[in-house]
Amino acid sequence: MNYSEPEILKEVKNDSSQTSSFEAFIEKLKAKMKLVFHERADINQFSLKRGLPPFALREIMSVNPLSVGIPKEYGGRGGIMKENIGLLAAASYESLALSLTFGINSALFLQPVGKYGLEEAKQTVFKRFLEEKTMGGLMITEPDYGSDALNMQTSYTENEDYAHLKGKKHWAGLTGWAEFWLLTARQQTGAGNLQRDIDFFICDVNQPEQQIDVEEFYENLGLYMIPYGRNNIDVKIPTTHKLKPHSTGVKMMLDLLHRSRMQFPGMGMGFIQRMLDEAISHCKQRLVGGKSLFSYDQVQQRLSKLQASYTVCSAMCINSSEKAGIEVDLVPYGIEANAVKSVVTDLMQEAAQSLVQLVGAKAYRINHIGGRGTADSRPFQIFEGSNDILYAQISEGIIKLMKRAKENNLYRFLKNYDLTEKASDYLKEITSFNLNFQMPQRKLVELGQIVGRIISMNQVLETANKGFRKDLIDNSISMLQRDISKLLAGFSFQNKSEVIEDYRENSSWLNFA
Repeated sequence: MNYSEPEILKEVKNDSSQTSSFEAFIEKLKAKMKLVFHERADINQFSLKRGLPPFALREIMSVNPLSVGIPKEYGGRGGIMKENIGLLAAASYESLALSLTFGINSALFLQPVGKYGLEEAKQTVFKRFLEEKTMGGLMITEPDYGSDALNMQTSYTENEDYAHLKGKKHWAGLTGWAEFWLLTARQQTGAGNLQRDIDFFICDVNQPEQQIDVEEFYENLGLYMIPYGRNNIDVKIPTTHKLKPHSTGVKMMLDLLHRSRMQFPGMGMGFIQRMLDEAISHCKQRLVGGKSLFSYDQVQQRLSKLQASYTVCSAMCINSSEKAGIEVDLVPYGIEANAVKSVVTDLMQEAAQSLVQLVGAKAYRINHIGGRGTADSRPFQIFEGSNDILYAQISEGIIKLMKRAKENNLYRFLKNYDLTEKASDYLKEITSFNLNFQMPQRKLVELGQIVGRIISMNQVLETANKGFRKDLIDNSISMLQRDISKLLAGFSFQNKSEVIEDYRENSSWLNFA
């Protein structure tokens, strides 16, 4: 496979995108996406190939989309959260992979550099992004320590001038493409042990002794536009390019990850809307049994669920725009950030599955928006925290708060919890029971799925108070009530089944037929 770096024209000048209105800025981006995805080429065809044609990325980057993640004092649009989320939404309507590319650059590189970087590093990095249309990413995950990031083995030693990092990283989006990387590592003590805290370094692969060796490119199942792989880290980075945490490195990482998770609705917004628009268009045109597919009751149920997901995601975008600004310390926002990320990515995958089901065999192709959307949206439930883990963490956080409040009745807690107080009365009958805090992990996951959707309902009700369209609000509340009821029914069922390791003995069906 070929993952050579795209040839982005250096002479593309920094236009007026930083000073124009955001609406005009987005319209320019949409015009460029229309040009490269529909006029000069067909996205359904080049989406089958790895990478992105150089002309496509050159045209898209000519409007400086990543300026939304750069502070105004450095020539950017200001890092305004509403604009960051709006950029992701606009891109994901056309291409989830392009939206994720923007998200990686902004949420996982530019925003943390802007908040925690030293002045010398920020000036260099932001100038290169604006003038040379460069890219940046984040490397945390290691081959032997995926979700166990706190035990990463990438280490560094330090002197007055530079830090020497050594280790392995993989599954970093834009592997081999990005010129800048945030690398995470733990300091090695004189005794050879690794300190508990984590530090972040800005690596510029164009500089001597900072090149990163890509050992292997992965054949990722979806998101063909984005390269992933395994990297060997053996670099020397100047001390000026080490991020400076406000307290500890672990808290800095939590602030970074929580802010990134709060921006997932941006990527979900355009994607879910596209699935909805494609589904409605197909069902209106398709005739089955002499009448429009749109008129069938089961079809209406699927479409209404898709539309409800659109509304829930809209509410999440509004909520994150107001809460997740760079200036906010998001370390304490773990429950909310985990709920937003896990619920919206579940809705994204469900939306793609519904479109495929409605369209039928035609959609079961990777060059169809339904098939491509199914493959592209699936990893969102895994990266930046597997949803199973995040749901369990939501429950652990809720149980800790309930113990602190000396409250074991779920409804009474929800009624007095700021993230669920508006939604609680809609669910009073089904949540008025006492929780047994000593529950197995599988029940923690199930409870987290429930609480995550209650938090989502609360955000929808907050959106209703702002004047959002009432019939869409009512539809989404109904959908969430149904989903929460189903999940609660499963939660109440005591399932203690475990895998039987030697299951082959006396279990071949051929012996009993």
